[in-house]
Amino acid sequence: MVSGSPLMYFKWKGEMNMAVKKAALACSVCGSRNYSKAVSTSRNANKRLEINKFCKYCNQYTLHRETK
Repeated sequence: MVSGSPLMYFKWKGEMNMAVKKAALACSVCGSRNYSKAVSTSRNANKRLEINKFCKYCNQYTLHRETK
């Protein structure tokens, strides 16, 4: 096939419209859900994402955990 053929274009265009799974991050101190983060589905499902982020309600950096 020629590299500029329409069939190749539509296959590539369809792959770009895949949905991204997002996880909500909740503050471990006050429980507010301040952030959302795109996560990959290939990672281990038993481990939850934990990141130190700034909580505007606590006014400090706290541990934020992935919620369901």
